[in-house]
Amino acid sequence: MDWLILFSLIVFGALLVLMEVIFVPGTTVVGALGLIFTGMGIYYAFLNFSANVAYTVTTLTILLNIGFLVYGFKSGVWDRFALKQTIINRTFDDRLVGLEIGQKGKTISDFKPFGKIEIEDKIYEAKSEGGFISSGTLVTISKIANNKIIIKP
Repeated sequence: MDWLILFSLIVFGALLVLMEVIFVPGTTVVGALGLIFTGMGIYYAFLNFSANVAYTVTTLTILLNIGFLVYGFKSGVWDRFALKQTIINRTFDDRLVGLEIGQKGKTISDFKPFGKIEIEDKIYEAKSEGGFISSGTLVTISKIANNKIIIKP
């Protein structure tokens, strides 16, 4: 019965470590539980068997866990979770197409310093260069930078 308990603790712990590496990498909860169970198996071996048997069980358990880790890394599991592409597009890149410095528009909301502006029947969000601008004011685009419109009265 002692061997069955020892074998169950160590195998269950090692299987949890293997599951951590292959099925749920990065969570560390399953792997930590696996290490706890294997540690309990080693502790159980030291309590119920001679020192030579306990050290042999410890060595075999460590080799088993390292073998599972090596297998998990060599099997290419981590490649499924690695980002292999880079995103080169940006959001709203063409939103400001057709706008030029010096173009006129009318504010449709108060600027404190951000607000809405209407230019050629299109509504844009812009920033005031000087602070507060009330709604209905005629304004001019003074700068277009970093996908932002800067206006002045």
